This record gives sequence, C-alpha cells and structure tokens, in this order.
Amino acid sequence: MSELRFDGRVAVITGAGRGLGREYALLLASRGARIVVNDPGSAIKGDGIDAGPAQSVVDEIREAGGEAVASTESVATEAGGAAIIHAAIDAWGRIDILIHNAGNVRYGSLNEISHEDFQAVVDVHFTGAFNVVRAAFPLMSAAQYGRIVLTSSIGGIYGNNNCVNYGMSKSGMIGLSNIISLEGESANIKSNLIVPGAVTRMAGGLDTSQYPPMGPELVAPMVGWLAHESCSVSGEMMAAVGGRMARMFIAETPGVYRPSWTIDDIAAEIDGIRAKGPENRDLQDFGLHGHIDHLSYSFAMARNRVKG
Repeated sequence: MSELRFDGRVAVITGAGRGLGREYALLLASRGARIVVNDPGSAIKGDGIDAGPAQSVVDEIREAGGEAVASTESVATEAGGAAIIHAAIDAWGRIDILIHNAGNVRYGSLNEISHEDFQAVVDVHFTGAFNVVRAAFPLMSAAQYGRIVLTSSIGGIYGNNNCVNYGMSKSGMIGLSNIISLEGESANIKSNLIVPGAVTRMAGGLDTSQYPPMGPELVAPMVGWLAHESCSVSGEMMAAVGGRMARMFIAETPGVYRPSWTIDDIAAEIDGIRAKGPENRDLQDFGLHGHIDHLSYSFAMARNRVKG
C-alpha cells in the first residue's frame, strides 16, 4: 500500500503549538503538506500571548525539510479567524485543509460558573470554529476542494460535570460540521469531527495514573486520513482514544406511531418509544442526509399507520 501524502496541499491547523495540534502539524508536514501553525501561545485558560509555541513547531518542520509559517492570531474574533486563513493565502496562495483544534479550559459547575468563564471557552471552541470556517469555506468553494476537521469531545456528546462551556461548544461542532458537509457537497468539500482522547496539558489536574498509553500520536493518524483527499466520508464523527478508532453517531429508535397522543398515551408507550429493538438491530442511523431521511421515515410510518 502506497503512503498517503499531502504534496502540494496547504493546511491551516489551529492550536498547533502544543499537544494534539502539534502532532497533527508534524504528521501532515512529514507527508508533504505546507502548514500554517496557528497558536497564540496562551495559558490553558486562554490568557496571554506567546509566539514561542507556534514558532517552535515551525522550526521543527523546517528543520525536517518541510514548509511552515507561524500565526499567533486568535480564533476568538472574526478578524483573527480571517487573518489565520489568509496567512495560508499570503504564503502559498491557497488553502486545502482546515483543522480546528484550538482550545482552552475554564471549569465551573452550573451553580457557580461566571459568565466570563463561560464566554471565554465558547469564544475559542465554538465561535472560533465558525470564524475560521467562515473565512475558509468561500475559498474552498471557489477551488472546488476542501477538507475540514473540527474537534468535538465525549464531553460534548455524553456530557461531563463542571464544564458546561466546553460541553456546549463541543456538541455544537456536530451541527457545524453537518452544515459544512451539506453545503460543501457539490464543491468536493468534506467535513468530519475528531473526538480525541489524549493526555495533554488540558488534562492537567486529572488523575490519569490508570490510563493506558494515550499520547497525541495515537490520534493524529485519524485526523490525517480525514484531512486527506482520499477521505471517503463526510458529516461523520470519528473517535480516537488510546489506540481505539471508532465511528460515533446519533441514532434513533424505530419509535411508535399513533394518529394522536395524550400525556397518558406517552406514559403507556414510553418503553416502546425508547426501545432499541432486538440486539439494537433496529436503530436508525440516518447519516449526513438525516434531516430528510428522518422526516421520510416518520412520514412513511404515519402513512402506513404502523405502530412501530
């Protein structure tokens, strides 16, 4: 099997000065991609600016014979997002790949989190994703090519305590990626989510003593494939944790049909409504065009007056 390469491709990677983003940048660069290494070098809470982390990765790439430029703009503003993308245009005249990995952490429960801490995380993870996508998407559309990888989290899919800002942001990536996939379908733009599990500085304060090996290098190959021209999927979520690769997805039970419902009917039918079917075989996985397929499935049940 020949090596999948990125010769001639230009990739913008946010949060690429450390951890997962650094590993993505080094991997793609080693296979021929030219990289915009974006990272303001902020502390874990998002405070401060330090050009060192981004420039350090650029230096590593160049020393290995690759091409890279540094960007210290913040994804949190519209102007910053545009500047990050245009760093690729200024350097190489194109953008083929966007990997949004930038992140910060500010913990707090629903009882205690401040609006400032809530907004600071949403601005980077959630609004930041939109800011860079909004700047890159028209350029990819004009070029009739693009690969976008956004970062979600099990905290956004399953939830977690004391991180409502992070959880809401990461669940929002699902909707954004699906919209990119649908609107980019005719322009050969594919968007997918990585749901990574890795011990990086964002795991600071957690007890990881019982974890298996979980370095960023175990996540990077999946991101590399999602960013490659041969990627065959769009609008999907891929988990990579401790050497395990898996597809994650939103599913529906077959459901129950009645021509009309009361609260009491719901109470009587709730087990059937929630039932997954024998051995989960009847779960509905509608995929990228789930909006239409969900309605079609529901309408067919109503037309056939099937109780499920």
